[in-house]
Amino acid sequence: MPHALLVDDDADAAETMAMLIASEGFTVATAGTLRDARRQLALQEPDIVLLDLMLPDGSGMELFQDAKALPNAELVLITGHASLDTSIQALRLGAADYLVKPMSLKQLQGVLSRVTRPSALKAASNDLEAQLESEGHFGALWGRSAPMRRVYQQIARVAATSVSVFITGESGSGKEIVARTVHDLSRRRAKPFFAVNCGAISPHLIESEIFGHEKGSFTGADRQHLGFFERTNGGTLFLDEVTEMPLDLQVKLLRVLETGTFMRVGGTQVQETDVRLIAATNRPPMQAVASGKLREDLLYRLNVFPIHLPALRDRAEDVPLIARHFLDQIGEREGANKRFAPEVLARLGGYRWAGNVRELRNVVYRAYVMAAGETIVDDCLPELPGAAPASSAAPMLSIRVGMPLAEVERQLTLATLEHFGRHKEKTAATLGISLKTLYNRLKEYASEDGDPVSEPGALDEVR
Repeated sequence: MPHALLVDDDADAAETMAMLIASEGFTVATAGTLRDARRQLALQEPDIVLLDLMLPDGSGMELFQDAKALPNAELVLITGHASLDTSIQALRLGAADYLVKPMSLKQLQGVLSRVTRPSALKAASNDLEAQLESEGHFGALWGRSAPMRRVYQQIARVAATSVSVFITGESGSGKEIVARTVHDLSRRRAKPFFAVNCGAISPHLIESEIFGHEKGSFTGADRQHLGFFERTNGGTLFLDEVTEMPLDLQVKLLRVLETGTFMRVGGTQVQETDVRLIAATNRPPMQAVASGKLREDLLYRLNVFPIHLPALRDRAEDVPLIARHFLDQIGEREGANKRFAPEVLARLGGYRWAGNVRELRNVVYRAYVMAAGETIVDDCLPELPGAAPASSAAPMLSIRVGMPLAEVERQLTLATLEHFGRHKEKTAATLGISLKTLYNRLKEYASEDGDPVSEPGALDEVR
């Protein structure tokens, strides 16, 4: 039977909480001071330590050092309020999670259900590191370059905690795979993982999809619908392209992060949720704030632990490894293995890959189909999309000091669209954004001034 040590100087609260912990199948020891807690640690090593930092004879931080010497004890911070500072403090101290007073049974059950020996999580991380050295991948992330090794270190460090993660990087660089890897190395790995692309859902439906709705809350709502926060309960919710989320919905998201509660659309009852949130964007975060796409307070709440994923062109040494991985995948799926000629790998390694790993995967698939024999030669490669013709001249931008970033983004987007003959897929790939995000921007520009480049009718054609 797992054992818990509860350290809290509030005797009444400790007694109630101990009863709840015991009802979840734990043996429980309590302590109201540092001295008592150290005695309990010496008597029996706990599987979990729930620790209030404010104690009569000192700070609970002192006990953190003692408890961290126990390799199989999971540490949970008890705090009087949830805030960004609390999240950062818990991370720095090495806590796996934190509980907010007054805590609900659902909060406590969630923490207790995820009790995992730190040594077990470390073993899982070590297995991925061994894979990296022997095969060149860390889970589903491929590459041995120095920038990627830094990403792997960050993933291994943050996965064991409960703090929010904010992933930045260009479209197609693998942000969802990073989020999935964090989940797979976390205490929540047995629970659901949901990925939501905020730029791909209609602004009229996104609130219902994320928070759910009650029957009859709007026309067509003929039954109750559970949103992602309820369906992901206990697990990890990944919000990609979070800067495409409407600002009024960002306010509600901020509330969930701060209180762990929300209401369904059309509902009056407050719902509790126990979800670890990972968000991502392909925009520079501060630029998104300056252009009004992301609330500054939400940025600070999301950006507890930032991870930046490098573009493929910034880790060109990984291209041959990733290309061979994709080729092996395709060969296994199609039932016929093929290989690259050396000159093909050299050409792939020398390209800048505006569409990142996603573009590389598509090029490899086409080359596989075009190869008549077992060897993929140079003629099998397509004209790589996104490469401007040598004779074409780039449109000039009229940028001046002090110009708002939103206007700079507008000029760059429209100039890039013109440069590629209004070819939207190439434009989106070059800008490092999704096609949906490009559509949203062009519609926004059209509504502002009726620019003929971005008239709504022009959006129907994708070359």
